[in-house]
Amino acid sequence: MPGTRPPKKHKGLVIINTGDGKGKSTAAFGMLMRAWGRDMKVVAVQFIKGETSKFGEHMALAKMGVEVIPAGRGFTWTSHDLDVDAGKARHGWKIASDMILSGKYDVMMLDEITYPIRYGWLEASDVIETLSRRPEMMHVVMTGRNAPEELIEYADLVTEMRLVKHPYAEQGVTAQKGVEL
Repeated sequence: MPGTRPPKKHKGLVIINTGDGKGKSTAAFGMLMRAWGRDMKVVAVQFIKGETSKFGEHMALAKMGVEVIPAGRGFTWTSHDLDVDAGKARHGWKIASDMILSGKYDVMMLDEITYPIRYGWLEASDVIETLSRRPEMMHVVMTGRNAPEELIEYADLVTEMRLVKHPYAEQGVTAQKGVEL
């Protein structure tokens, strides 16, 4: 019947923030903070950031007692040994999948997971299979450019950030503390 809404229900959502614009991870971290503020158990695994990364979100979340697990070595596209990066991504996925299935978390962020999938280091089908076995009310938010179509089809909510204007590309302005760092 036109104009009728489906019955209301609650379920854990799979959310993807993708696109070439800025703000994918920032939006996901905001979601973690929102959930943390509601006394939900939250965690993030980052597939590009390395163990020595000290971005503003790391400092803030550490003060909040929120665990952020860096599972990369930095900007993979500048790597001199992609086999090491691939191994780190697979190890990060092992950690993340164990956490997803543990039942300990309400909200999990898989930051920049689209890159290791696009590089062929992780299989989208493996990610989907694990997500399909997560606790019923667990929310998972994934970020990164070029989200694979399989993940987009599986997700409940997909947002594409679109680049309109960027100070680095147009003015040579480097990353700024509190904005990108």
